Amino acid sequence: MGCASIARRRMLAAFLAVAETNLVAVASRDRGRAAETAAVYGCLGIHGYDDLLAMEEVEAVYLPLPVALHRPWAERLLQAGKHVLAEKPLACDPEQAAQLVRLAEAAGLTLAENVMFPHHSQHATVRQLLTGPPLGFSATFSIPARPPGDIRLSAELGGGALADAAVYPVRAAMYFLGDVELAGAVLRQPPGSEVETSGAILLRTPEGIGAQLSFGFGLPYRSDYEICDADGRYRVEQAFTPPADHRPVVLKDDAPMLTLAPDDQVANAVRAFARMVRGGAGNQESAVILRTAELLAEVRVAARRAPVKLHQSYRAVRPC
Repeated sequence: MGCASIARRRMLAAFLAVAETNLVAVASRDRGRAAETAAVYGCLGIHGYDDLLAMEEVEAVYLPLPVALHRPWAERLLQAGKHVLAEKPLACDPEQAAQLVRLAEAAGLTLAENVMFPHHSQHATVRQLLTGPPLGFSATFSIPARPPGDIRLSAELGGGALADAAVYPVRAAMYFLGDVELAGAVLRQPPGSEVETSGAILLRTPEGIGAQLSFGFGLPYRSDYEICDADGRYRVEQAFTPPADHRPVVLKDDAPMLTLAPDDQVANAVRAFARMVRGGAGNQESAVILRTAELLAEVRVAARRAPVKLHQSYRAVRPC
């Protein structure tokens, strides 16, 4: 549903390549774009979204529309009996996400959020390399400036770096550390911008292990994380959006430790979604989806708080 860049660049080809899925149709509000995209991928092009809901041969729909449109269209799709794979984030706020999860569960349908990097085998390998509990974690996802008119710069469409870029380091921290809570956050919204374009988040586990996360637009490209245990420090670059032919390298204390085989996280994510649908497992990741939405909402609230003002007498103290 929609001909977004991520759909045309990566997802539609994966739906064709994965044996568990058949690509039936592509719908767009632009008749010409629907026809053009469908011709490339050998499926039916549909003008508008309503006809897609009525197609009995369509069991599941991939939803790459702007974030602000996820809730209304996911709701209609679920009510029409369709399984839904929605681009991240699933919704604009935790309550919207919870409403959709409840609707999918009541209907016995699969609702998934398309966060693909956990499906890459490199991260499971890093978990196996750890010789003890993690003692610290940091991650960054940043991309160059978005061009004028990009939907990620529109407040009305649910844009902003928190919704688009922060999901990667936040989900990575949850993947490696498990239960985390917010310890602090900052967001930067430049003058004239409708949305925040960068930020930093500090998470902590109940045991006090910290996760330092950064993200943003208009910055040099970075997609990496670092995790340490008592035995050393492990680092992965190209962590969140590697191409299918990328051979990941795990560094330990900044020296190459292990070179891994390529893996296609896009195909893996599509395959995992299809298997959830076929297995009747419903939404196996509802708790992760909802906790992510809660954390992002908490970040926005925390970043709006006024900074703590130190008493003048403290400012006079010489630093250690």
